Amino acid sequence: MTSAEQLNRQFGIDGKVRFVERGDGFVLIEVRTAQGQADIALQGAHVTTWAPQGQAPVVWVSEQAKYAAGKSIRGGVPVCWPWFGPHASNAKLPGHGYARTVDWRLLRVTPLDDGRIQLIFELIDTPATRAQEPHPLRVRNTVTVGATLQVELETTNLGTTPYVLGDALHTYFHVGDVTRATVHGLEGCAYIDKVDGGARKQQGGPVTIAGEVDRIYLGTGNCCEIRDPVLKRRIIIRSRNSASTIVWNPGVEKATKMGDFGSDGYLRMLCVETANAAEDVVNLAPGAQHRLVAEYSCAGI
Repeated sequence: MTSAEQLNRQFGIDGKVRFVERGDGFVLIEVRTAQGQADIALQGAHVTTWAPQGQAPVVWVSEQAKYAAGKSIRGGVPVCWPWFGPHASNAKLPGHGYARTVDWRLLRVTPLDDGRIQLIFELIDTPATRAQEPHPLRVRNTVTVGATLQVELETTNLGTTPYVLGDALHTYFHVGDVTRATVHGLEGCAYIDKVDGGARKQQGGPVTIAGEVDRIYLGTGNCCEIRDPVLKRRIIIRSRNSASTIVWNPGVEKATKMGDFGSDGYLRMLCVETANAAEDVVNLAPGAQHRLVAEYSCAGI
């Protein structure tokens, strides 16, 4: 893995972009703009937190998160790729794919005219990644930091046959109390209730959280929002090329068993994921590209 010192020489911008190391060479990128700030792990091209200037973090990361090579980070914006959930035919492969636990290469850091900063990453193709998915694919993640956070996951099918792609931006949002937060914009959508054995149901009103929730909403629109009466704000999630939305919170029992949520972390987060999952996966033709885009913003209630 490239060292923070090398990356600072190549990509660092005084007062705006800085590379630091945690633990045994684990590299984090600190991005600071006048509009907002974010931290991004080089492993997984994984945004760990983001906040507009002067506001509490919008993207949540656990205080107990582990920053170690090959381990997923609890919180932030994990990239689920090139499949979502368990692998379709090989249960030994990691759930949600391998992108979030392998090395990515930083290709470019660009200050934009409007004051935002854009970073472009590409997953490094290795024998280990090819062993998990032999089909030739290229994936890039473009992260743009400012008063909003935009994440664009671009997959290119480099092969000569079609590829069935599942992908998601598994974003953890910071809320004051998840039992009081509500998700709007999914009313009337069909969903798969994974807590209830995969039963098919229909959403009747805003989504509320009273315990463990794990749902894949199908055929969803391009905008939904979290309303948080405790922090007195709305988190607005706009998407492109996403047919599914996942809503997830582990609840107290599962969070306790996971060990990296902390004592009450599950109460302070809610995942609303921009995705293509279940029957909403993407059939990617040879040579074709798919861009999954999410943009997060914040407003008062």
